[in-house]
Amino acid sequence: MLEGKQVNLRIVEKEDLDLLAEWFNNPEFSGEFQDFPTQISRFKLEKQVFEPKIPETEWTHFILETKDGTKIGWIAHYIGSQNFGWMEIGYAITPKERERGYATEAIQILVDYLFLTKDISRIQAVTNVENIASQKTLEKSGFKCEGRLRKALWVRGKWVDGYLFSIIREEWKEPKILTQKGTC
Repeated sequence: MLEGKQVNLRIVEKEDLDLLAEWFNNPEFSGEFQDFPTQISRFKLEKQVFEPKIPETEWTHFILETKDGTKIGWIAHYIGSQNFGWMEIGYAITPKERERGYATEAIQILVDYLFLTKDISRIQAVTNVENIASQKTLEKSGFKCEGRLRKALWVRGKWVDGYLFSIIREEWKEPKILTQKGTC
């Protein structure tokens, strides 16, 4: 488990699949600016999470929990079959828990974890150009907007533009939340 000040990130287990399927099938969870897999069965979700189609593809999914164990969201990192020195992240918070800083902290935890454990030069995320809240969250987490991706996202039946955000190792410099414990 990756522990923060307000939230913890816990690897998705099989017992989380019913909740994830409920979230991913609920348009309010993904929000108006992004499509997540909709109407996905627990069986299909289990295959996607635990048995990816392309063995070289690495998705790691986490449940986002408050300190009292309340499950409030999902965050993941992804690396494709060809590692070009970067990873991509995605996240979603339940509607009633948004605007409390949980996503910002979760992203900072994940960024710390990835830069501390992976030989990567950058972490990136793509947002819908209309998703101002997500853009502010990424900026608070140290990401910078690199530019507009034209017709990059399929959202609710149409292609829309996205913004590419990233943080590079040199900008990150040191953990914001996670710290390494000293040893004798």
